[in-house]
Amino acid sequence: MDLYISDPLLLTRALTHRSYLNEHPESVEDNERLEFLGDAVLDFLVGAWLYNRFPEMSEGDLTRLRSALVRTDNLAQFARDIDLGKAILLGHGESDGGGRERGALLCGVFEALIGAIFLDQGISRVQKFISPMLETAAVQILSANKDRDPKSTLQEWAQSQGLGTPHYKTISASGPDHAKIFEIEVYIDGQVYGYGNGHSKQTAAKSAAQAALERIGMVE
Repeated sequence: MDLYISDPLLLTRALTHRSYLNEHPESVEDNERLEFLGDAVLDFLVGAWLYNRFPEMSEGDLTRLRSALVRTDNLAQFARDIDLGKAILLGHGESDGGGRERGALLCGVFEALIGAIFLDQGISRVQKFISPMLETAAVQILSANKDRDPKSTLQEWAQSQGLGTPHYKTISASGPDHAKIFEIEVYIDGQVYGYGNGHSKQTAAKSAAQAALERIGMVE
């Protein structure tokens, strides 16, 4: 991990897991307070970064992307990317049990490190530190979402809005058996949100879901 923090005690505290204190009572404090601070700093900076990086993105999409970026597994990956695991001060039991690779632990130490950088050098330094990580992760998340099944994406959106599960209704099936065309509408909370057609019900339903996602602004 190549990162300069002018106060070595602050860096040590950021890297000190509570399990380490059980075996080293001379240590002053674990990293949990810094973790609390870093969590708050990250929430603000990720929101500000997204707001400026994606000026056309809706509030709902910004919220979903922010949630994905500050998820435990994503922050743990940031920690792995900078080899943070090998620098953590852990108790022997936690270390022998694989703590240096445990997602929740890595996430917590990464947040503590953010808190330490903030206290040592201010919010602009934190922003400079995390912006390249956010760019890479956001591109990956958006690319993965683009390739997802539109029916799954629509269902997640509907349920997140408290609208229940989308209902797909076949409104017509025409043509010979070997080349039927199915027309399907998708309903959410009793309202038609999209229409699609295709040579199978599955294809038509996906088309209807895609149309619904376009209507609500989740895809272009």
